[in-house]
Amino acid sequence: MTTVRPMLLADLDRIMDLEIATYTQPWTRAVFTDELAADQRTYLVAEHMEVIVGYGGLMTVGEDAHVTTLVSVKPAPVKAIGTRLMLALVCAGVESGVRQLTLEVRASNRRAQNFYRKFGLAPVGVRKDYYRDEDALIMWAHEITGDAYTERLRQIEEALP
Repeated sequence: MTTVRPMLLADLDRIMDLEIATYTQPWTRAVFTDELAADQRTYLVAEHMEVIVGYGGLMTVGEDAHVTTLVSVKPAPVKAIGTRLMLALVCAGVESGVRQLTLEVRASNRRAQNFYRKFGLAPVGVRKDYYRDEDALIMWAHEITGDAYTERLRQIEEALP
């Protein structure tokens, strides 16, 4: 069974392993430590059989929520790790009163862009050289507290394996 829970400082050894395996420009342990200590932040981990298989983060500023990171192991031991994490992050944002959701994704990462579209995020612009070696596509979802978005989340959750 896969569960999602708050990230703890004790999780950082495993988080750093995943971060380094995932990104060419990984965050440092100090960045994660600072993020966990900061206000208006939500960091979650997904566990499968007591092993961390993914993590995600959300920063809230007023009525906006910004997905700071979302990672799941490859190959995944179970399906829908990213979906479970994203659902939990979005729900945490909604519970904190945000109305919009945003993130940046590599311009070349079509798979991730399609994944985020499932959550109602649409491209609105580009951040040049955001990843040093590549531009980022900026994506937004608006009115995430509305009935239509709530229904979208319900359908995503119902489709989980």
